Amino acid sequence: FHSSVEHPAAGYRKIFETVEELNEPIPAKITGVIPSWLGGSLLRMGPGLFEVGDEPFHHLFDGQALMHKFDLKNGQVTYYRKFIRTDAYVRAMTENRVVITEFGTVGYPDPCKNIFSRFFTYFRGTEVTDNCVVNVYPIGEDFYAVTETNYITKVDPDSLETLKKFLDFIFISIHSLSYLSVNGLTAHPHTDTDGTVYNIGNCFGKNMSLAYNIVKIPPAQKDKSDPIEKSEVVVQLPSSERLKPSYMHSFGMTDNYFVFVEQPVKINLLKFLSAWSIRGATYMDCFESNDSMGTWFHLTTRDPAGYLSSHKFRTSAFNLFHHINAYEDEGFIVVDLCTWKGHDFVYNYLYLANLKEEWEEVKKAAMRAPQPEVRRYVLPLDIHREEQGKNLVSLPYTTATAVLHSDGTIWLEPEVLFSRPRQAFEFPQINYSLCRGKKYSFAYGLGLNHFIPDRIVKLNVQTKETWVWQEEECYPSEPLFVPTPGATEEDDGVLLSIVVKPGAERPGFLLVLDAMKLTELARAEVNTIIPVTFHGMYKP
Repeated sequence: FHSSVEHPAAGYRKIFETVEELNEPIPAKITGVIPSWLGGSLLRMGPGLFEVGDEPFHHLFDGQALMHKFDLKNGQVTYYRKFIRTDAYVRAMTENRVVITEFGTVGYPDPCKNIFSRFFTYFRGTEVTDNCVVNVYPIGEDFYAVTETNYITKVDPDSLETLKKFLDFIFISIHSLSYLSVNGLTAHPHTDTDGTVYNIGNCFGKNMSLAYNIVKIPPAQKDKSDPIEKSEVVVQLPSSERLKPSYMHSFGMTDNYFVFVEQPVKINLLKFLSAWSIRGATYMDCFESNDSMGTWFHLTTRDPAGYLSSHKFRTSAFNLFHHINAYEDEGFIVVDLCTWKGHDFVYNYLYLANLKEEWEEVKKAAMRAPQPEVRRYVLPLDIHREEQGKNLVSLPYTTATAVLHSDGTIWLEPEVLFSRPRQAFEFPQINYSLCRGKKYSFAYGLGLNHFIPDRIVKLNVQTKETWVWQEEECYPSEPLFVPTPGATEEDDGVLLSIVVKPGAERPGFLLVLDAMKLTELARAEVNTIIPVTFHGMYKP
C-alpha cells in the first residue's frame, strides 16, 4: 500500500464505456479452484449504457442500469447481463435520445409540452428517473433493483427479466398526501436475523417540515402477500433545516439503536420542486453544501422506537455514503464510517468527463476533492451534566472522544482507522450475518486511487492492519464476503469481486479470494468487458 500505483495507460476508461446486453449466459474459463460449497449467483448493478444516440450521459450515476450475474454451479461458471427495462431505458431506446432527466444529465421529455403538463407529470412521478443503477437486494422472497428516487424495480434473479415497477415508496403505507417522499429510501437497507428489512427515507412530516423516517418492511408473509404493502414507519427523526434534508445513502443499526448521520450535503427542496420548470436542471443542481453546520449524529431506540432528542452529537463536516458497522459496548455506541473530509460534495468529482481523463488530469482533479478517511466515532449513551468539558469515552481500546459542551451538545472527535492521501477505502463490506451490530474485527473494501478502483483491501479495525489484492491494469469492484458454511472465525470465507483487465484476451473476470489472507483462490474469465458496478449481493 505504501507506493501509490500509477495508471498512465488510462485503461480505467474502459469501465465507463457502453456494452451490449447478452442474449444468453456465456461460459467462463476457470483458473484455480472454486470452493465446492460456493454454488449460487453473484448479482451486481451498475451503468451499462453511457450515451443514447449521440447524446452522452454526463454523470457516473446516469448510465442506464445493467444487471450482471455470475452463476456458479458444479464447478462451472457462466456470466449473463441484461438492461433493466425501466421507463428511462425503454423510452431512450425507442426515441434514440435522453428522455428522462437523470442525476447529472438533462432530458427533454417533449419540446411541445408546456409548463403545466410538465408540472402534472412531475407530480404523477413519471418524469422522476427510475434508473435503478445502485444496488439489488431481497425483500421477503422477491428481489429488487434500487436507486435513490421513489422507484424500485422488481427483477427476476435467474432470467434478469424486469417484472414490475413500484411507486409504493412515494406514499409508503401512510395514505395521505401530507407525506411526500423525496429521496425515497436508501440503496442500503439493513436486514434483521428474522428477515425484517429496515431502511431510512426522508419525508414531509406533520407541519410541512421535514423528517427522516425509519421504515420497517416485515419478512416474507405466510399468506404470500407482498411484504412491501405491510411496511410501516417506525420512528421519525427531525431535519436540522426545514426545507433542506441531508443527502443520505446508508445508516447504522445495532441491536437496540438506529444511528443516522446528518451530513452537510443538502438537497434544496425548493430547487428540487422547481427543477421541473427550469429547462436544463438536473438532480445535481439541487444539492448544496452547508458550510457552517458540521455533521450531526442522531440516535433512536428500536424497541420501543423513540428519538433521543437530548443526545445532540456534533462533529466537523464530512461527506458520508457508507456505514461500515455499528455496535454497542459498555454504554457506548461505536460507529465505523467511510468518510470524505469537508462539506464539498464528492459527487461533484464523479462526472464521466473527469473520470475518463488522462491519468495526470485524474490525479490533479482528485487533489482538489475531499480527502477520504475511515473513522470510528464513539457516542456515549449516558450523559452526565457535571462532566462538562471532559471526555466521556472510557472504552479502553479507542482514541475517539466525546465532550459535553455548555450548550448541551456533545462534540465528537474520531479515531482514524485508515487514512492515505487520495487512497479511499470504500464500498465496505463485513461478515454481515455474523457481525452486523456486534463488536467485530474485519472490514473489506474497494481501494479507490484518485477515485479509480484498483485494489481490494482488508482492514482490521482493531489493529489497523491492512491486506491488499492488486494486479497490474486491473480494476476491481466492491468485494462481497461469503462465509464458509459452518465457519466459526469471522474472516473464514471468500470475497467475490468483478474485475476488469482491459486489453486482456478475456478482459472481464469473477475473482474469488480467500478472505483470511486475501490470496487468490480462482478466477473465472469471460471474453467481454464488464463496466463499473456499484453494489450487489450473493444469492446462495
